[in-house]
Amino acid sequence: MQTLRKLWAAINRHMTLLRLLFVLSVLLYVIHEVGRDLQQISGEQVSEIFSQQSPLTLLAMLVVGFIAVTPMLNYDFNVVKFLPGTFKKGYIVRSGWTVNTFTNIAGFGGLLGASLRANFYSKGATRKEILFAISKIALFLLTGLSLVCWIALAQIFIFHTGTEFTRYWIWLVGGALYFPGVMLATHFTDSEFFNDLTWRRQFSLMISSSLEWLGCSLFFIFIGVLMGIKVDFAAVLPMFAVASVAGVVSLIPGGLGSFDTFMLTGLGFIGVDKADALVWLLLYRIFYYILPFLVGVLFFIQDMGSKLNQSFEGLPMQLFRRVAHIFLTTFLWFSGVMIILVSTFPHLQEYNKVYGAFYGYVVYFANQATNIIMGFLLIGLARGVNSRVKRAFWPTTIVLIMATLNTLWKDPSIKISIFLMLVLAALWLSHKEFYREHFEYSWGAMLFDGISFVGIFVTYIIVGVYNTPNYQRVHHVPRAALFPTERVWFSGLMAIMIAVLILAAVYWYMHNGKSSIFKTPFDAQRVEHVIGNYGGNEVSHLAYLRDKLLYFYQVDGEDKMFFMYQKKADRLIVMGEPVGDPQYREAAIDDFMDVADKEGYSIVFYEIDENLTLSLHEKGYDFLKFGEEGFVHLPSFSMDGKKRKSDRNLMSKFDRDGITFAELQPPFRDDTLQELRHVSDEWLDGQNESGFSLGFFDDYYLDQASIYVMRNAEGRIVAFTTNMPTHTDVSSIDLMRYGKDAPSGTMDVMFIHLLQHNAEVGSENFNMGMAPLSNVGVSRFSFIEERLAHLIYEYGYRFYGFQGLRNYKEKYVNSWHPKYIAYRRRSSLVFTMMQITLVVNTKRRTDGKNKNIFVFRRNR
Repeated sequence: MQTLRKLWAAINRHMTLLRLLFVLSVLLYVIHEVGRDLQQISGEQVSEIFSQQSPLTLLAMLVVGFIAVTPMLNYDFNVVKFLPGTFKKGYIVRSGWTVNTFTNIAGFGGLLGASLRANFYSKGATRKEILFAISKIALFLLTGLSLVCWIALAQIFIFHTGTEFTRYWIWLVGGALYFPGVMLATHFTDSEFFNDLTWRRQFSLMISSSLEWLGCSLFFIFIGVLMGIKVDFAAVLPMFAVASVAGVVSLIPGGLGSFDTFMLTGLGFIGVDKADALVWLLLYRIFYYILPFLVGVLFFIQDMGSKLNQSFEGLPMQLFRRVAHIFLTTFLWFSGVMIILVSTFPHLQEYNKVYGAFYGYVVYFANQATNIIMGFLLIGLARGVNSRVKRAFWPTTIVLIMATLNTLWKDPSIKISIFLMLVLAALWLSHKEFYREHFEYSWGAMLFDGISFVGIFVTYIIVGVYNTPNYQRVHHVPRAALFPTERVWFSGLMAIMIAVLILAAVYWYMHNGKSSIFKTPFDAQRVEHVIGNYGGNEVSHLAYLRDKLLYFYQVDGEDKMFFMYQKKADRLIVMGEPVGDPQYREAAIDDFMDVADKEGYSIVFYEIDENLTLSLHEKGYDFLKFGEEGFVHLPSFSMDGKKRKSDRNLMSKFDRDGITFAELQPPFRDDTLQELRHVSDEWLDGQNESGFSLGFFDDYYLDQASIYVMRNAEGRIVAFTTNMPTHTDVSSIDLMRYGKDAPSGTMDVMFIHLLQHNAEVGSENFNMGMAPLSNVGVSRFSFIEERLAHLIYEYGYRFYGFQGLRNYKEKYVNSWHPKYIAYRRRSSLVFTMMQITLVVNTKRRTDGKNKNIFVFRRNR
């Protein structure tokens, strides 16, 4: 007895080595047997049998194979019942599929399955709880195989079916005894391990195992039926049970080789040809093991990717989606261009090797006309996909699926199939990138598409000229540009016409929507509420021009801030800093940017201070210094000293001439407004007014603040300037105009009076306004875009001459503060400056009835 115990202890110490030696010996035997069988099989025979399987047959094997795998998912639904964590059903299905298909391929005695389940279901559980739960499941994994062995024994010894396999009775008996052994162990062993293993859970696990093993055995028989093999299929089940037991005992992952050796031999006993048996086994391995395993790999990658994504705060998935989105956009545009080219030059792929090499990676349709139409459609959808428009997703999906099916129908190659699957996968992966509500055409995109479409049309017309008989008689025409008939060329021309209409419809569909977010006109009550409660700034008074749309930021339903802006193409050009409660500035900007982005717009901030510019730079904005704003420190302003001698003399002259300064308070009488209009018209001298960042003569606008006037000795107004309330300690003005009768020096006297008056009422500083483009883009080291922007704005701002403006203001200004334009990074600065110039230079009528003013509505 002591000797036996020592022997058993020695065996336990070397158990790993003994297992390894056992597996290696089995492998050597399997390799020897499989090699001997393969020598008897012709490769041509196997290929011929494979080719005889129809696509419908293979599809049936695929569907039934996946159904046969599904009972194993119940193992995982039972595992989570033994653990404290809660898991969603979808997560359990994905995890269970991964575990069981991985175990089928590489079980390693259950080690891989246990490791994977521990990884997937460890949330909130101790190591002991996980180990116990997995072990309980592992006990019942082979109970189904035991049931199949009992059925096989009954077939052989009771119903005398498959008697050819009587010699393997010991394998079947060994497998059959596993189930009774498990039942005895679970019900007659007093152990904490089996406490929560209720009858109901045992029954559920046994049913799962039974369905698993019956499913795979019946699926194996189903493949033989579909292959049309003439054999007694009832006799296959006993051999399948024997081979499965041998596969389990061999400890080789998936029973690979051991199962197959037994099945090849056994199928030969019942009259199945070796080649047929090999194909039968290969199809079984493919549809029950390999393809489900590949799906499991995808689930595993998704799970690992999700965990990695969470660890890095979502950045990996964002980058992955971005790459997929770029790939999809490139493919759509590339395919569209390529199939239009081949429709324009029918034999191009035969004569251009580069084109021919790439043409194998595009989708194509039925004929030349549909290729042209679909080519334009793909280019249009590429624009929508690139812009991340929601409405582009489903049309793109439908077109790509149609194109994929048509392409594979005509050219069912493995290369194009894999590539198109990658395209569809990229579409699926990037679906969250489609978040914008509308498509807005940028100038850059419009220019590029316009040149492309016009180029295609002109090229097609030229090719049509090449194909005329008269031209061919005189000139040599490359074969790549020859059409079969003029009728084919003409049908292509008609297709181009139809394609342009379809493209216009696609753009309209992607652009169209019911959103009214960026259609809010001037609302006096809302503006007054924000300014009255939270104060204004140097541009807040420009809201009363009513030439800008407004975006209000609300907290708990109350307006806290508003932005003033105008739309130009895909840009929202914002005038100055937002107006309102400063504590919500960052939140309001983020909200405005988010909403604008979803609606397909890019925001440009115009004439903003340094503080906001730096804040926007952190949000992905580039910036350009636009100019400088001059300020006079009023407490230090004085008319004393030699520097102001000429100003004192000028003031004395105006006093002697009886020219007086006065402040008029609103509301203004019609005759006063008419007098002011006469001065303004003389100053404009027939020119139209600009707006947006500057005031213009409008009765409603003038009626919102006081007006400073200069009157001559007869009491007639010869010059005026409008007050521009900032609701801060800074005073400012807007319109400043004088008539033809105003004496020389009127504006200097006006400025002096303004500075003195605002100092008397307690203002700290006086804003002299902007000196646009001051010191911007003038250095030879400046960026080329800055120098171009300087030229665009300087020559675009035709009416207002700013060349000497800074020099004039220097007489009074104590300090200059820079102002900037902030625009989205990677946006074109040249286009941005052109759009700003157009917005600022939008012509206003001089009669005060401006067609550019938005409808004014009062809330009732």
